[in-house]
Amino acid sequence: MCKRIHLVIALAAITVAAPGLAEPPSGFGSRVERLRLDAGVPGMAIAIVENGRTSLVKGWGVRKQGDASPVDADTIFPTGSTAKAFTATALATLVDEGRLDWDDRVIDHMPWFAMYDAWVTREITVRDLLVHRSGLGLGAGDLLFVPRSRLTRRQTVERLRYLEPATSFRSAYAYDNVLYIVAGQLIEEVTGKTWENYIADAVLKPAGMRTATPLSEVRFATRNRAFPHARNHGKLRGDGPVSVLDERDELGHSFRPAGGLTMSANDLAKWLTIQLQRGALPGGGRLFSERTAEDMWTPVVPIPISKPPGELSPLTPDYSAYALGWGVKDYKGTKLIWHSGMIFGFIAVVVLVPEHDFGFAIVMNSEDEALRGGLKYELLDHYLGHPFMDWPARFASLARAELDGQLGKVASDIPDRARVGPTLPRAHYASTYRDKWYGDVIVTERDQGLWIEFANTPDMEGRLVHHQYDTFRTEFTDPAIEEALVTFSINASGQISGATMIAASPVADFSYDYHDLDLVPVP
Repeated sequence: MCKRIHLVIALAAITVAAPGLAEPPSGFGSRVERLRLDAGVPGMAIAIVENGRTSLVKGWGVRKQGDASPVDADTIFPTGSTAKAFTATALATLVDEGRLDWDDRVIDHMPWFAMYDAWVTREITVRDLLVHRSGLGLGAGDLLFVPRSRLTRRQTVERLRYLEPATSFRSAYAYDNVLYIVAGQLIEEVTGKTWENYIADAVLKPAGMRTATPLSEVRFATRNRAFPHARNHGKLRGDGPVSVLDERDELGHSFRPAGGLTMSANDLAKWLTIQLQRGALPGGGRLFSERTAEDMWTPVVPIPISKPPGELSPLTPDYSAYALGWGVKDYKGTKLIWHSGMIFGFIAVVVLVPEHDFGFAIVMNSEDEALRGGLKYELLDHYLGHPFMDWPARFASLARAELDGQLGKVASDIPDRARVGPTLPRAHYASTYRDKWYGDVIVTERDQGLWIEFANTPDMEGRLVHHQYDTFRTEFTDPAIEEALVTFSINASGQISGATMIAASPVADFSYDYHDLDLVPVP
């Protein structure tokens, strides 16, 4: 393991200055529009920066399906987890000022903070918050803010002491959001400003990102904004026609340090420029020092490499790791600093290639990941001088095959035989059930049936329909919420002793971490 970490760091440290090709591919704008229409994406925007200047910043399509208002370079899009790099940058400004250090213990600044294990509580550092090695499982705790929440940021952080780890501390990589929420609370504890106010004052304003905002009220007051879209009326999310989602049905506000920024392609061009200049501002001065720039790009945790299937196999990196708010990997031997983002109804990706002094960002107001991935590698091939490959077509073909496979699995999972159960009369399942980290889930009898309500999540409620045995399926009143299968346990006395859940869909976003709930009836 030590040899592998050293190899990752050595490879990632290679920097050889070389010029970019100075312009986007010939006919690129027309090709993007053609691909957008083929994919059914309502609107998107791209920013490209090369050798210290913006060579492309442009929008395609419309802000909202059924509305002719066009996407342009100033249309703002939520950018999901690309915000993690902004939170890391906000912490970097505090490191530069000497107000904290990457290796400070979190409890040195937040004495009330606690993880499940007392030793981890004592040892976890600021750096640990940012690199996904805490021991928590993939997406652990996301139901505290997905799909929305009544909890404050501090209340969310206080629940972490009840989240059981999946692995030992610092032993494995598992992507999470909740520790970036801790990082946001840490900024407030150190500065006296909320994450929202500090990110605006210390990062966005100095960077000249005039339309970027962490605030929903500012986003909704901005006329030139993109609306969310998804395919969520088929058998699985991703199947069926694109439709507009409710833009105000957003994640809990505590989530913002992990993925709550909205910005335009023009803003992203400024962000790319500052990053490629390692913190230097175009008008003079610095947003952050070269030393902290190096800190943020230095790999910390190796990410296991899995070979993409079929025609995407050439994209397999030689190394992959996570740094401070950024992923670090290679593409055909060239180091990439990058991060993707997805927030319901929107996706984004930011890619930096420091060796060749160029970078780009893609934002879209739908969840069509195949187009995002295809354009990412098409641009990389162009700027790195590799032969043209129709990556969008390859990504689209694989996505379609995977979705068809999942649809077939869902169909085959429906039992032909009559469903058996439930064991007990309906009224016996009605109770308040409590999970230590999430809180209460309430099952009641209503209108001759069972009804389920997640107490900390506004409007996350609906019918419980019998599936088989003592398992019921949720039918939420909000169709955008991923359904769950709820299984009740019955003890030897014939009483319900608890309940567990799993996502009903095999392609549900990992943030619907129903499987982490351990619900016990409240006496």
